Amino acid sequence: MTARAVDLVVKGGRVVTASDVVEAGVAIHGGRIVALAPDEWLPPADRVIDATGKLVFPGLIDCHLHVGPEYDDWKVAAEAAARTGLTSVVPFVNYTAGETLPQATRRLREQAESESVVDFGFHFILEHEPAILDGLAEAVRLGVRSFKMFMTYKKRGKRMVSDEFLCKAMEKIAALDSVCQIHAENGDILCYLEDKAIAEGRTAPTDFPPTCPDWTEEEAINRAILIGRLTGCPVYVVHLSTRLGLERIKRAQAEGQRVWCETCPQYLLLTDKEMERLGPFAKIGPPLRPADGPDRAALWEGSAQGFIANLASDHSPRVPATKEPGRKNIFVDAQGKPIPFGAPSLETLAPLAFSEGIAKRGLPAPWLARVMAENPAR
Repeated sequence: MTARAVDLVVKGGRVVTASDVVEAGVAIHGGRIVALAPDEWLPPADRVIDATGKLVFPGLIDCHLHVGPEYDDWKVAAEAAARTGLTSVVPFVNYTAGETLPQATRRLREQAESESVVDFGFHFILEHEPAILDGLAEAVRLGVRSFKMFMTYKKRGKRMVSDEFLCKAMEKIAALDSVCQIHAENGDILCYLEDKAIAEGRTAPTDFPPTCPDWTEEEAINRAILIGRLTGCPVYVVHLSTRLGLERIKRAQAEGQRVWCETCPQYLLLTDKEMERLGPFAKIGPPLRPADGPDRAALWEGSAQGFIANLASDHSPRVPATKEPGRKNIFVDAQGKPIPFGAPSLETLAPLAFSEGIAKRGLPAPWLARVMAENPAR
């Protein structure tokens, strides 16, 4: 009997999985991997790619980026992802004023299906609006399984949620067998420190990182973990930036709680010294950490050992005109409007992971398959 033809075969390479590197070929049909086997055992294919001398990775995923009116649209973000080796993106998205979560899900799915050249999913940001929780169950039925809340950004409208709201949201999310994602910084402390810096005239770009000390991340992570324990909700900490925060997460994991986290290349590779060079364009949240601190080494180790599940970009590009006033006052512009956080990082995610993680630091190739393919897919 003649084997049924598939759409594509990749042969001659070394296939990287989350646990091994094997001499094998890959057969793909209907957009799915249907066989992983020695080249001579693979079925005939309409198209064959010769990967001799190359590593063959599973499709890489960026599970943390921002798409929307303030950032890139679906077309630009997806094309940038595809050009740099990503096959899927899972951005954080927002509902509009007066829109329910199911309405926003249908609208955004239609938009993404018409514009995106890569596979996609959604994480929804939940703001401090109790009524929005009424749409959680239907949003999950439509395929959204993770929801993000901010424990900071007190000056950004309804963005920062209270602990009470967090409890109520986590309780509902847990009942729907979904995941709560957390931007973990203590917003009240950060607001106090920012106002104090402004009052004292400490408004240069280099004055920003000290207003976000490492313990404010750890404190918020601790609070989120305890609320997760209270409500039985899985907790996923986004863009982890500190050793202190990692140690608290490791403790929760050791106790058997469902707590996961990610970090980003900027926290592995850059330091607060970038504020001198790039000014407001290096203003991200959480901030870049001290050059002489323990954080970067701890994060690399935590990723290599598996305590940090994922590596993601937190791609959030901003129009330069909104950032430039931050050279004079890193906190607010002349009209009192906050200088936005965020920087572009989508196109550098995969190249930096390979060059800095595998080529420079000697991490095994399965590490990359694990933190940018298997774990994000889970």
